[in-house]
Amino acid sequence: MTPRIVPFETLTPGQRAEAARILREAFAHMPSAYGGPGEAEDEVATFFADPEREAFGALDGDRLLGWIGRVAAYSHAWELHPLVVDPSVQRRGVGAALVSALEGDAAAHGVLTLYLGTDDDFGGTNLFGRDLFPDVAGKIAGLAPTRGHPFAFYRRLGYEVVGLVPDANGPGRPDILMAKRLAPSR
Repeated sequence: MTPRIVPFETLTPGQRAEAARILREAFAHMPSAYGGPGEAEDEVATFFADPEREAFGALDGDRLLGWIGRVAAYSHAWELHPLVVDPSVQRRGVGAALVSALEGDAAAHGVLTLYLGTDDDFGGTNLFGRDLFPDVAGKIAGLAPTRGHPFAFYRRLGYEVVGLVPDANGPGRPDILMAKRLAPSR
């Protein structure tokens, strides 16, 4: 599937509503993410109101398949947040197309690094439920997926694990930090 990637600001009101639905459904397996009333709609709205945020949608005709956002957190590094694909079309290249579009846009803006956090608050890796102290950095080498965790997808796209935030989402529920260099080092 080769979706058409468009700037978020070009989405219709109906597509914006779909963006919120996709956000909710894509994160339904994570109990702390966008489940409350209006949370997904509020998150979508930030990409229209905050100049530090930008997003792109993936369309098949007029149907929104997914979307990706970025937050300009540093002068030369952006945070990829979020990447969501409608569960009915996952594993068909939509996410990879969105990441590629964001990487191209970031590189065109002189961004050197994209980074992201990919939480494990659902048991998707072998680090879930574990006490990562002491030697948090040492645990990175043994990180492995157990049930479809997104870090494996990002790794296939060239992102690498650069850190862990133990207990970020409660005891034994870490955030896995990943990054990718977009431009060669000097």
